[in-house]
Amino acid sequence: MSVVTVSLIQTATHWHAPARNREHFQRFFPQVPAASALLLMPEMFSTGFTLQPELVAESMQGPTASWLSEQARQQGRAIGGSAVMAEADRYFNRFLLALPDTSLVTYDKRHCFRMAGEHEHYASGNARPVWNVQQLRVRPSVCYDLRFPIWLRRRDDYDLLVCVANWPAVRLDAWRTLLKARAIENQSYVAGVNILGRDGNGVEYAGGSTVFGPDGRCLLDAQDREGVFSVELDLKLLTQYRHDFPAWQDADGFNVIDAEF
Repeated sequence: MSVVTVSLIQTATHWHAPARNREHFQRFFPQVPAASALLLMPEMFSTGFTLQPELVAESMQGPTASWLSEQARQQGRAIGGSAVMAEADRYFNRFLLALPDTSLVTYDKRHCFRMAGEHEHYASGNARPVWNVQQLRVRPSVCYDLRFPIWLRRRDDYDLLVCVANWPAVRLDAWRTLLKARAIENQSYVAGVNILGRDGNGVEYAGGSTVFGPDGRCLLDAQDREGVFSVELDLKLLTQYRHDFPAWQDADGFNVIDAEF
């Protein structure tokens, strides 16, 4: 089949409360359509966007990673979001994607948000993975990464760019604009997953989880509602669009000197 269903969970998170957040997100799982192959949660879904990783960080053998793997196995779908992970005396804002076979693939946020001091507490990643979910090739990114188009440039290697975020309400227009721009310039589906409410830092969030098509048309807009939001992504239509409007053939070549491709 050429159609892959993707689901997003938009909700508030509980501050520095991983067990409570796991339970909270799990309550939404029965609402996810059976056909959904990929379920996405926001950035730091288990803690909120924290600058105190030493208080909440887990290992890859910890309860949050184990919970993700078990939920993916039980549901028979890929499930992901970012969480605070500790490794070799460093902390990472790490996108975890659990696959139905219980394996975990990861992406460490490349661009730490310096305006909040994230770069002083977390190490940056340099790997640029693409993951296969059914027929869908998925490129992960986390929040501030969205502002850096070279890092996210499609090199004929992905069909869906995913950005999980804690993107503040005050900059919500930029969030939507950048998601749409990444879709148009990469001729790709783009899905952005954000949160609601006020976090422990007093920052307000207004949702805006959105999916755009390769021509920039909005396919899903959660606005400021809480819940599970799903969309069907048609890979045949994507291929046809790239064939009929092959702007990608005129893209400039480049290399990111410290990236792992």
